[in-house]
Amino acid sequence: MHKKDLVLFVDDWLESWTGNKPKQLLSFYTDDVFYLDPANQDGIKGKANLEIYFTKLLNKNANWKWKVIEIFPTAKGFTLKWEAIIPVLDKAFLIYGVDLVEMSGNKICRDEIYFDRYNWHTEVDLNKQNKTKV
Repeated sequence: MHKKDLVLFVDDWLESWTGNKPKQLLSFYTDDVFYLDPANQDGIKGKANLEIYFTKLLNKNANWKWKVIEIFPTAKGFTLKWEAIIPVLDKAFLIYGVDLVEMSGNKICRDEIYFDRYNWHTEVDLNKQNKTKV
């Protein structure tokens, strides 16, 4: 993929992470995709399994926003440095991370996501605890 096409692809892909549109997001992945993130350290194999995960994840995080910091093309795809703003009730967390992406044609066949989710995850857990006390 040429750099200009890659930039357009990544912009469209990141946009599909916002707004609770799992089907749209899944359209960027191959049927045999391998996906890994901090919540799934063993990874998720296959689009059908990824759909289950994305449906839950995007439903809980419909208003998060993703932004490209830098894209590094690689022989098999690209590495993406990104930032995300993730709202949790009255707070918003700014998180930085990277995706290591491999492509098959114009679709993602491997997506490994790395970021520190400690502050965000801690806030989510505190909110859950506060709801159970009410």
